[in-house]
Amino acid sequence: MLKMPDIDKDVMARRVEIAAALREIVPGEGVITEEAGRRAYETDGLTAYKQLPMIVVLPETTEQVSQVLRYCNENKIRVVPRGAGTSLSGGALPLEDGVLLGLGKFNRVLEVDYDNRCAIVQPGVTNLGVTQAVQEKGFYYAPDPSSQIACTIGGNIAENSGGVHCLKYGLTTNNVLGLELVMIDGEIIRLGGKHLDSEGYDILGVLTGSEGLLAVVTEVTVRILRSPETARALLIGFPSSEQAGQCVSDVIGAGIIPGGMEIMDGPAIQAAEDFVHAGYPVDCEALLIVELDGPETEVDYLIERVRELAEKNDAQTIRISNSEAERENFWAGRKAAFPAVGRVSPDYYCMDGTIPRHQLPHVLKRMNEMSAHYGLRVANVFHAGDGNLHPLILYDANNPGELEKAEEFGADILKLCVEVGGVLTGEHGVGVEKRDLMGTMFNEDDLKQQQRLKCAFDPESLLNPGKVFPTLHRCAELGRVHIHGGQTRFPDIPRF
Repeated sequence: MLKMPDIDKDVMARRVEIAAALREIVPGEGVITEEAGRRAYETDGLTAYKQLPMIVVLPETTEQVSQVLRYCNENKIRVVPRGAGTSLSGGALPLEDGVLLGLGKFNRVLEVDYDNRCAIVQPGVTNLGVTQAVQEKGFYYAPDPSSQIACTIGGNIAENSGGVHCLKYGLTTNNVLGLELVMIDGEIIRLGGKHLDSEGYDILGVLTGSEGLLAVVTEVTVRILRSPETARALLIGFPSSEQAGQCVSDVIGAGIIPGGMEIMDGPAIQAAEDFVHAGYPVDCEALLIVELDGPETEVDYLIERVRELAEKNDAQTIRISNSEAERENFWAGRKAAFPAVGRVSPDYYCMDGTIPRHQLPHVLKRMNEMSAHYGLRVANVFHAGDGNLHPLILYDANNPGELEKAEEFGADILKLCVEVGGVLTGEHGVGVEKRDLMGTMFNEDDLKQQQRLKCAFDPESLLNPGKVFPTLHRCAELGRVHIHGGQTRFPDIPRF
């Protein structure tokens, strides 16, 4: 059972006083205390868990964020930063005695600099919104999570999000040039800028993927790229997921780096086709989408190479896009896979783990065996090129015990990822979902060393506590080599 930090009863008793102080900083409707208003923030994309925040505050300026954090730091009040609330790992799950700091009003594109190929945006701008702001000039923002229409750049920074095109163009960390941050004590700092590399330690890299535990992002400078001259995709059906996985390994082994490479298994294919009608071959057990981009001559050559490798792996069907509309149609079902699965099951649990590519056939086979063991269906949709798996475990929370069974199934999948040399997450983050599995990948010394880094930014552990670390140690004790005691246990999180 997941746990969160113990409730600070003194803070709860001062709730009216805290709300009044925050209204002095963020006037008007920027502070929400009534239950109906707070209810909208009680959960994020990990909808199995919920918790009403004590207070919600919605600042509009960096100075307001600075004052809110300074006040909370001085009064030892916990803070949970939140973007669009699309986190699938419980990263934005609120605290009953904490302030939820919503950044939805930071939603402007501040500057586009085509000469330096970058854009400066606020953290509440959606991922897709960055591309929409620059596409008229033939540019785009490469990382493209499936939730790109809703997820925000600030959340992408927190989780180091990837997407379909991360295989060739990198994750968020590879496409961020600069950040404006507010520290827990209210200090405003800047890292990086429009230049490609910064001097000194890579603090920018530390912050990207830090899950809201170190600072609050209020401005982001991102890299924008020229749209490729040509982009074409292959839609390849296979008799089994193992053969599709082997084809992925063969493509990468041949030195081909596609713009994107995705696998969907039988249940996901059927759900997506019924939802989008993209023309997917529903008689196949696995569907591989491979996109090649670049100069037209190069793309044409690589298309044929991939076709040869697909045929070598007994592909049942191969379609090649001959127009931009057809290419987009190939991707339409993949982009809509999560909501499509939601139409065929009352609930689903979206997992996120990453494995070495050569382990794909083995892991897919093991997951099928686990599905039979738990008696729960699983639909596989994932970024095959970089080994980032997104199994969707289908269950019905109305049936007693099914949620717990789905969680056990999911935990076994993540343990399998680590077992074969992979990691617990690729882009969804650890949050609360994977927090208690961190011990399968790190020993106690590893985790304490990671917490020392948090302590350097947040000495009182006020920013997003209860996330990532299975045991929270006091910073004063982590400063010593030998640590004794000083542990905070976490009470249960209420669930639907």
